[in-house]
Amino acid sequence: MEVLSLAESGARTTEDIFTGLSHSMPTGRVYGGQVLAQSIIAAERTLPEERTVHSMHGYFLRPGDAENGITFAVDRIHDGRSFSTRRCQAFQSGVPIFSMIASFQDDDPGVDHAEPAPQNIPAPEDVRSDDEFIAMAGPSAARLLADRPADVRHIDGPLFLESSGERVAHQAVWMRMRARMPDDARLHRAALAYLSDMTIQESILRQHGLTWQTPGLKLASLDHAMWWHRFGRADEWMLYVQESPNARGGRGLAKGRIYNREGELLASVAQEVMVRVPHPDS
Repeated sequence: MEVLSLAESGARTTEDIFTGLSHSMPTGRVYGGQVLAQSIIAAERTLPEERTVHSMHGYFLRPGDAENGITFAVDRIHDGRSFSTRRCQAFQSGVPIFSMIASFQDDDPGVDHAEPAPQNIPAPEDVRSDDEFIAMAGPSAARLLADRPADVRHIDGPLFLESSGERVAHQAVWMRMRARMPDDARLHRAALAYLSDMTIQESILRQHGLTWQTPGLKLASLDHAMWWHRFGRADEWMLYVQESPNARGGRGLAKGRIYNREGELLASVAQEVMVRVPHPDS
């Protein structure tokens, strides 16, 4: 993925500076998962390879311009015996569009347990790819789907134009990067962050029978938290199980768990989303 190949621009007194490209997007806005992944890559570039990311918490501050590059400033907050902490801010035109703090750890032994993967989920080969729904997605969404580097398969069908079936606050999707990736663990962790921002908002939409084409719908990610538990290749099939425990006051909370095909829990995700829908009488 070209967008994960950041260029180093040297260091200021207290920060390491990197620059990166953006995907061209039909909406003109930077995809949130892209800036998440780039921020993780920038922060990891200031650490030895054996110290890996285990958690991040970030805020989307402003919409980014997909036609322009992004500058990443990494602050080396702390380096301890087992853990390191980094702050990374992404800038465009001199103002921050995303702010993240992340923690990194050496591989340590310890107790081990995990929430099991759901049962009776169809295999990815038995689920239609979102690509097959491009014709019904609308011109803007169709361009986005055709160009995105991920293969995504909604088990209950995508929310492009219709929300069929029961109104429930949960869903599951299979996902992977389309192209084979290098054997670089850092790239795979960053690519997992890239994928984690994709579709998680839909657990909120399904509960209310909304789709991405609902007239007047305004939706934007406000923040994003992620915890890496086990290593997994982002170019192999992963199951993303998503649910929304709450929505109120123009915001919805979405949570997700990412499993590999063998049922091992790779990561956990949480995101709060601004969701605004016109009142029926407005």
